[in-house]
Amino acid sequence: MSRWRPPQAASTAVITAEGHRRLKTELDELWRLRRPDVVKALAAAAAEGDRSENAEYTYRKKQLGEIDRRVRYLGKRLESLKVISQPPSDQQAIYFGAWFEIVDADGNVPRYRIVGPDETDATTGFISIDSPLARAALKKRIGDEFEAQLPGGTQRFTVIAVSYDAAITKGRG
Repeated sequence: MSRWRPPQAASTAVITAEGHRRLKTELDELWRLRRPDVVKALAAAAAEGDRSENAEYTYRKKQLGEIDRRVRYLGKRLESLKVISQPPSDQQAIYFGAWFEIVDADGNVPRYRIVGPDETDATTGFISIDSPLARAALKKRIGDEFEAQLPGGTQRFTVIAVSYDAAITKGRG
């Protein structure tokens, strides 16, 4: 049996200004605060002697590896990201950075914001521009209906609000 898997599609390299600041802050905290503490703890654990049976040493080595891996990823990713800080000229349609509300077939009214893949957060309604729902919603306006192919099957939605700041203003549609 082969272990080959098809390559994953590359994620879109865009991010909001807030998301970019969060990633830079995370990188800075990892590099300036967490990493030095772990290095000190690792040195102390190494000084205890026999490393082969030293759980603290093994744990700290693993922790340092995880921090270094995240630092490398963030360093490379931040260089490749394009920061989108200005709203589009047509603010009546859904584009990157838009907050929007939709109505589904059951009458639910979820609120989402289209953001870059690095800042998605389901609890706050931040969905990736690469997600099926965001792709289907792009360029739609208040009153437009659209279908999205979601994991649970095809669903139909109607756009009821679009905004480029956190405050949503409802349309008359």
